[in-house]
Amino acid sequence: MLTSLPNLLTLSRVGVIPLIVALFYVPGDWPRYVACVLFSAAGFTDVLDGYVARSRREISSLGRVLDPIADKLLVVSTIGMLLAFDRIAGLAVLGAVVILCRELLVSGLRELLADINQRLPVTRLAKWKTAIQMVALGFLIVGDAGFEFLPVAGIGETLLWIAVGLTLVTGYIYCRAAFGSVTSTRRRRREQPAGKVAKQATSAG
Repeated sequence: MLTSLPNLLTLSRVGVIPLIVALFYVPGDWPRYVACVLFSAAGFTDVLDGYVARSRREISSLGRVLDPIADKLLVVSTIGMLLAFDRIAGLAVLGAVVILCRELLVSGLRELLADINQRLPVTRLAKWKTAIQMVALGFLIVGDAGFEFLPVAGIGETLLWIAVGLTLVTGYIYCRAAFGSVTSTRRRRREQPAGKVAKQATSAG
């Protein structure tokens, strides 16, 4: 159900996006910290909703669909705002583009597999990628407003590049798994009619 606690936690990630976006337009340092807190809280719900769903046995097909959509909306919106306000600049822009392309690619692969009633399970490495990516974006949201003794923007960019590396690896893994599933499914569909014909011929003989 849409009103179940895990789904409400998932939807809260979507609901907080307009607030995070709006804070980018507010001058001063404190909006950056507030946006970082909201983003971090939203990222935490990604872990919490899964835990609650499993503990309360409320895992649903709707939740499986909503969860990756909410994640991608949060990440894509935040990266877009960081790019718009030059908090991601230089070569780091290339890294951000790679992450955005990967998010779109995985969404497309899920749609492709849905047509053949297959799922694209989340790997452990992908979970690490998501965690590092979320931390990196949190640092980049604060950016130059961080403490003088701590290179906040530099830490964010470093973590972003680590996330980019994991993005490329997990993207390849997902592509291989998805196209492997599609190929095997098509092969089974081609072989099925032949199997039926052979069985009928045997029965008739």
